[in-house]
Amino acid sequence: MSDCRNTSRYALVLLLASALTVQVWAHGGEDHGDEKKSTPAPVAIDAVNAVNAQGHVTFIEPALRLPDGRVFVPKSAQRQLALRTQVARKGEFPRTVELNGRVVGDPNAGGRVQTFQSGRIEAGPKGLAVLGQRVSKGQVLAWLQPAVSAIDRGSQQSALAELAAQETVLERRVARFRQLQGSVPQKDIEQAQIELAAVKKRKGAVSGSLGREALVAPVSGVVSAANAVVGQVVDARDVVFEVIDPQRLAVEALAYDPLLLAGLARASAPVAGGVLDLAFVGIGRSLKEQAMPVLFRVELPKTGVLPLVAVGQTLKVLAQTSERQSGVAVPLVAVVRNAANESVVWVHESAERFVSRKIRIAPLDGHSVAVTDGLSGGERVVVHGAASLSQIR
Repeated sequence: MSDCRNTSRYALVLLLASALTVQVWAHGGEDHGDEKKSTPAPVAIDAVNAVNAQGHVTFIEPALRLPDGRVFVPKSAQRQLALRTQVARKGEFPRTVELNGRVVGDPNAGGRVQTFQSGRIEAGPKGLAVLGQRVSKGQVLAWLQPAVSAIDRGSQQSALAELAAQETVLERRVARFRQLQGSVPQKDIEQAQIELAAVKKRKGAVSGSLGREALVAPVSGVVSAANAVVGQVVDARDVVFEVIDPQRLAVEALAYDPLLLAGLARASAPVAGGVLDLAFVGIGRSLKEQAMPVLFRVELPKTGVLPLVAVGQTLKVLAQTSERQSGVAVPLVAVVRNAANESVVWVHESAERFVSRKIRIAPLDGHSVAVTDGLSGGERVVVHGAASLSQIR
């Protein structure tokens, strides 16, 4: 009986030892052929992009270019690339001509401050006006101390002293005549009063020539040019300040072919930070730089704020004529360049597939272009994130 018990204990110990051995070998990290099939696929682990602050895991499905040139972009990648599409519309649009132009100030809302004589610049009541400072009409921007020789100044002071003496004599004469009113003829009293008034005017004129000249703002607006410092000596007719109204600007364009100007109505000019909407004003009949000048007025947008432009800035004017052209209108931001430097747009074919189309474009306005070849109309075109699709390999 004891032998049987010893044998059972020995078997139990062997069984436990074998179980522990199997557990150790199973978790030893060795590569077993049968365990490869049950190991989770590494693709699911590699798809983890990042863990945000809330502990949520973001998964990314790879976007790739297919052998036929199309691009496969999963929905998750489309959201990350912020892709936006818009239906391209076909129709008849005005033909547009491109003109070279520059920004000018509205002559009714701007002006220059020039000197009538040479002299030295002095600070105004609030100091010299500086660039970008808003001023009001009639505000003193600076003082001009006239430049005169010592001899001329002495002569003017001598004449001023004589006029002051004559004024005193005439004032006393008028006072005596008033005391003797009734015994002195009325014509003598009136003559003395007239002489006193004339002497006072002459004295004021001579005194004003010895004083400073005020350089005042001709209109209300913003100082766009300041060409003076305290103590600077300027000559007559020098431009010291320029004042413009930044909300009232114009664009002057040059047209070398007058036949292209038939039926001008509206125009636009793309600039950094936006597009200027222009209204046609008129065409000059005098050549300027061997071209006909065309004037457009910059219209204030609904927001009330114009894009930041400067007077004298050159830009490209897209002027619409009365002629019509057929095409497919797409936003300008939808047109990108491919590796061959060709103009293309990306068309959304299906839920996760995009294809590029080579196109020919004609300018329409500062916001959109007319596709004359490459689109038939009705396609859903990528209008935001098209450059990102071109970078997918």
